[in-house]
Amino acid sequence: MTGHRREDHRVLAIDPTSRGFGFVVLEGPASLIDWGTRDTGRADSNEALRRIVDLLDQYGPDAVVLEDTKDPNSRRCRRVRELIGTIKATAAPRGIEVARISRMQIRALFSPAGATTKHRIASVVAEHFPELDPHLPPPRKAWMSEDARMSIFDAAAFALTFYFHRDSASEFLNTKENASQETSNHPRH
Repeated sequence: MTGHRREDHRVLAIDPTSRGFGFVVLEGPASLIDWGTRDTGRADSNEALRRIVDLLDQYGPDAVVLEDTKDPNSRRCRRVRELIGTIKATAAPRGIEVARISRMQIRALFSPAGATTKHRIASVVAEHFPELDPHLPPPRKAWMSEDARMSIFDAAAFALTFYFHRDSASEFLNTKENASQETSNHPRH
């Protein structure tokens, strides 16, 4: 990575799962650079951390955004809480800002759009980033395990909430509108 500064803050948002993690990389709230899941095959925090360090090296983010597991509404298991703490401890010495976002902050941001459930929030994220729409899992039934792809949408919700709290609401919405206008002026290939 070269030493130049980007106009927008590059963010790597990570959502650990029971068998890996989902992530998104954004340069501003309207510019999705990369996304995906990394499956470690089992609950292996060391392997997950190794892959996260690879992403830190590859993208050189200005900030890493993670779930605030200290929030009373966080239902993360001990292993994932420890992994999130280790990610923070790995990013900070590299000069990378670490932000923690609670589920309550996400709900507060997305509720004006009528998104109060995890799946509805993911749907709003897919509307914001149409390239994610093909990856949106169907609504989960009570007896089903959560689809691993949902971690991509959780990570995107963390990142968008980070940007919203970092910038004013009007700047956040104007950035989205400007990106929509630019996209409509340029056909996709």
